Amino acid sequence: MNILDRLATPPGFAVSIVDAHHHLWDLSAGRYPSKQDQYDDNFFLGDYRKICRDYLPADYVGDLEGFHVIGSVHIQAGRATDEQVAETEWLETMHGQFELPSVVVGHVSFIQPDCSAVLEGHARSALMRGIRSRPTTSPGPTISIAGAPGTMQDDHWRRNFALLEKHGLSWDMRIPYWHLEEGAEVARSFPGIPMVVNHTGLPLDRSDEGLAIWRKGLAALADSPNVVIKISELGLPHGRWDIPSNIRVVREAAAIFGPDRIIFASNLPVASLSTTFGGIVDVMRTALANETPETLGKFFAGNAVRFYRIPIRLP
Repeated sequence: MNILDRLATPPGFAVSIVDAHHHLWDLSAGRYPSKQDQYDDNFFLGDYRKICRDYLPADYVGDLEGFHVIGSVHIQAGRATDEQVAETEWLETMHGQFELPSVVVGHVSFIQPDCSAVLEGHARSALMRGIRSRPTTSPGPTISIAGAPGTMQDDHWRRNFALLEKHGLSWDMRIPYWHLEEGAEVARSFPGIPMVVNHTGLPLDRSDEGLAIWRKGLAALADSPNVVIKISELGLPHGRWDIPSNIRVVREAAAIFGPDRIIFASNLPVASLSTTFGGIVDVMRTALANETPETLGKFFAGNAVRFYRIPIRLP
């Protein structure tokens, strides 16, 4: 039985939802360094100790109560680098027991020595759809490290990145807003690799200057037809959930990419540092209140099903 079948269809918002970005972890089944022994004091949302605990399918579904979620995409959850394929195998076990997640995005670093072998291991899973791998990035918009090892200009990084096309895998692009234009150059250079911008392009600086950089980067990315965007994780440092500016960035991101290239996602349980699943949906509904039912259907489910090739039938 699909564990999502436990969710009752809500009376107020019966739109079917595919959550295109969430995490699961069992701290007794593997090693998750940042949650067990390498706490990151510089985490972009601040103190995350409350999620340094098991987060399993039942916990996730409990956070979805009140919404008609019919499928999900699991995004790599920071498992140890020598357990990257083991994470995928564990998720296959979860899928076998709960039919959750629907599909999987794994992890490998494009500069680790065994990158090719790890990609081969991931590709053996019928659930595997893509890779989320963060390139080396600079600490802020005024600092450039272009061409340094592990950056998006590094030849070693790009040679291994090109292997995604061989395996038919997409790239989940998780980069801060000041690197979005560099991400657009990667998209132009690898038109055969589908790419999805993570977390709305991380517009963490909501000043006019910060949003201008973010907006320019998104526009550059939207020029490449192989790029879509996940509108997700609108939280700000120290757990701030700024509803007015969240509505603004959702509305602007949706306008830049258009109705066929926007994807809903929650980022649970990380998003729980700032809000609830209902809080996320409320912001999205408010920002997109003037959109047609067809566009809302694409945003909340249809576009994710198409991009991630999720084998579910939409109502």
